[in-house]
Amino acid sequence: MGSGISCNPQHERSSPTSQPDGGRVVKIIHFNDVYNIEARDQEPVGGAARFVQKISDILAEEEMLVIFSGDAFNPSPMSTMFKGVQMVPVLNACNIAAAVYGNHDFDFGLDDLMELKSSCNFPWLMTNVIDKETDRPLGDGMEYLVLQYKDIKVGVLGLVESGWMETLSTIEMSEIEYQDYVEAADHYGSILKEEHGVDLVVALTHMRWNNDRRLAACAKHVDLILGGHDHNYGVEQVNNRTIIKSGTDFRELSKVTLVIDSENKVKTVVEKVIITSEIPENENIQLHVADYQEKVGAQMDKIIGEFGVPLETRFSEVRTEETNMGNFITDVMRVALRADVAILNSGTMRSDCIFPPGKFRMRDLSAILPIMDELLLLECTGSQLLKALENGVSKYPELEGRFPQLSGVQFQFEPKREPGNRILQDSVYVLAEPLDLQRVGFKLLSRGV
Repeated sequence: MGSGISCNPQHERSSPTSQPDGGRVVKIIHFNDVYNIEARDQEPVGGAARFVQKISDILAEEEMLVIFSGDAFNPSPMSTMFKGVQMVPVLNACNIAAAVYGNHDFDFGLDDLMELKSSCNFPWLMTNVIDKETDRPLGDGMEYLVLQYKDIKVGVLGLVESGWMETLSTIEMSEIEYQDYVEAADHYGSILKEEHGVDLVVALTHMRWNNDRRLAACAKHVDLILGGHDHNYGVEQVNNRTIIKSGTDFRELSKVTLVIDSENKVKTVVEKVIITSEIPENENIQLHVADYQEKVGAQMDKIIGEFGVPLETRFSEVRTEETNMGNFITDVMRVALRADVAILNSGTMRSDCIFPPGKFRMRDLSAILPIMDELLLLECTGSQLLKALENGVSKYPELEGRFPQLSGVQFQFEPKREPGNRILQDSVYVLAEPLDLQRVGFKLLSRGV
């Protein structure tokens, strides 16, 4: 835990696992990365209607700040059709106090995002990225925010990593000014504590675990990190700071209790809440969901095939190894465009579940592949193909969406080697022939961005 972190200051905070007593208390509801407003068939069923009802029930019992760590407006089958509009009433019903943008919130471009933002009843943050055209935070977000919780001031930052900024199809890196998230946290954290007198600084992030760990280890003023981008639920301690990721897709949320004691030390307790079918549905949101389901129409129930085996699309699997569904999709890609090799970045597959054997419907396919991108047929050399494969495994074992699902090529790699030198070259075969690095004219099929 925390490997690769380049600094190690000691942060004088404590985070016990038992419920603390005494002190001033701040309570928070946290969630991140929500895409499909409809419930699913298997537990935990999730769904926006139950999720909203659960938040409403919690808030009816006690005052809490609701905080969201980004990614809502895409991808999903509904977002493909409605560009995220269906998500706004759901988010507004969650009583959100602060949110940070995620990468997929930019999928339809800044103009569409600004329209969605204007319909939201809560503020969005973007502390460490400036839009050069407007000289304002990207997405017209806020640099920081001060929230009042009873007699306690809570400062909030919205921090993102450069990795996903570089992959945005609607924004060029030359159009923005990016600041390292630790530097931004130090700068604005100091402003919040010294100029605004906040009692706590909460970093609301949309970054991978390794970057959240670095932030926890290196930032001077951050007391709590509430993260997104990774979809696996988790709670970690780094440098006596708590990092929380609260799952995905309206299936989980976190109840966080922070206690500031008489010595100004912070204790953190986290409770995971799972959204199961036992939770009743909020009537208004269920009507909203049903309305959009009707708009999607019967075409989603059309049977397009039948499978005799379970189909693996869980993030934990497709982002670390080839799966039968990934191989099937890339086989179809390669055969359809008569390519030698097909590569699909696993982050394209969004369903995060196992599909049981049986009839396969259009809604199943749309759940797996909701992002409508073009396929690119390229000519490349053997050396270029090797570089593409190296990129695909460069972040392993992190659950990165770049991990490749493949057709027409096979290889082995050594994850203990340095990124960029992990592929065992003698193990690479293209259409059952050893890879020739000098060969030109490979027809490589890839998902476009």
